[in-house]
Amino acid sequence: MSGTSLDGVDITYASYTKISDKNWEFVLHASKTVPFTEILLSSLHEATKLTGSQLATLDHDLGLFFASCINEFIAENKITKTEVDAIASHGQTIFHQPQRGFTTQIGNPAVIAVKTGVTTIGDFRTKDVLFGGQGAPLVPIGDFYLFGAKADGFINIGGFANISFEEKGIVKAYDICPANLPMNKLARSKNLEYDKNGDLARAGELNYFLLDLLNSLDYYQEEGPKSLGTEWLEQYFYPLLKFDKDIENNLATVVEHIAIQLGEICTKNNLKRVMITGGGAKNTFLIERFKRYYDGEIISVDKELIDYKEALIFGLLGALNLNNEPNCIASVTGASKNVIGGVHHLP
Repeated sequence: MSGTSLDGVDITYASYTKISDKNWEFVLHASKTVPFTEILLSSLHEATKLTGSQLATLDHDLGLFFASCINEFIAENKITKTEVDAIASHGQTIFHQPQRGFTTQIGNPAVIAVKTGVTTIGDFRTKDVLFGGQGAPLVPIGDFYLFGAKADGFINIGGFANISFEEKGIVKAYDICPANLPMNKLARSKNLEYDKNGDLARAGELNYFLLDLLNSLDYYQEEGPKSLGTEWLEQYFYPLLKFDKDIENNLATVVEHIAIQLGEICTKNNLKRVMITGGGAKNTFLIERFKRYYDGEIISVDKELIDYKEALIFGLLGALNLNNEPNCIASVTGASKNVIGGVHHLP
């Protein structure tokens, strides 16, 4: 799993057991995060501006990098390749425009299959988009199949913050707002990869005019299913921010904006117990501000689950695919039917 915040490649080795139609158990055998090389990271930050041939090259190179990471992981953990049913690879999202009928993840899964010698399942989102869905979010099915007994709402704070919950027995989920992407972009203005613990934001002062502008964006008035992409950030969100000055104040305001949006969603849907995962869960200042707008219970999870829940769930999506079961939920994405997402690439 490699998210839009580009904080590394998360790899998990897990086994999954079906208990009932909507209940699976898992054993997480090993996990690791591998940072991107500087060259790859730089290219990925500029990926939306590349020519067709440059993007094709990056797709190939990223596939090689993923394969190398997986081979090292297999060797380190003494995994027997013949015991692995499949590699489930999300890829790196570059374009996400379901309203125009496409979503693009790079990190060529055919390259991964050939270089690792293990069947690789990739391209989990396209089929859902072709049936009229957003192709996102895909994690909610894992939230409820793997963790449904622990909470009634699940928030993942990654590049974007997203939520999943049940409404009258039907799973609902959507992207709430931008999260780590704008926070990391602001932190990079201070030559930091991210704002550790939210310390920069904590030192800043709120810009109430900016906060009102952010909270007034049209996206927040839309009902789900809905999803966000980097294109939306570039067009609507980033133009409101300053990346050359007042960094602490901008960060403080963005954190407050995120906390408000998370709190409003949880309160609106009457969620009493919420599990929070993703890199943003480690931003102690953000969680403090979220608690200002949410008086329900925040379910604590261990660090490994915070870091690897999405990779673990994409493994489940692979297991569902192999079991010939839907892994994209129409009530979440807005597709005309549940679909089995993912394309197989044999070594």
